[in-house]
Amino acid sequence: MTAKAGAISHNAMNWHEIEWGKVHCEVRRLQARIVKATQAGRWGKVRSLQRLLTRSFSGKALAVKRVTENQGKHLNSSVGKTAS
Repeated sequence: MTAKAGAISHNAMNWHEIEWGKVHCEVRRLQARIVKATQAGRWGKVRSLQRLLTRSFSGKALAVKRVTENQGKHLNSSVGKTAS
């Protein structure tokens, strides 16, 4: 029997099986804790919470969702028009 090296990975999850309501709640909760710690001047706590948020599954999943679902905004009115 061979042992695998490295950290234990989580089970693979289908993108459509993610409970987005829970993901949003967890991210909002961590963001609220960061705001409270900032207002209290607890900079060590702020750093640890920011690290927790950026490394959490919820934080990563929500970041990917925001990027992939972003349609962008057309700033140039000539998009889709041919040059004359």
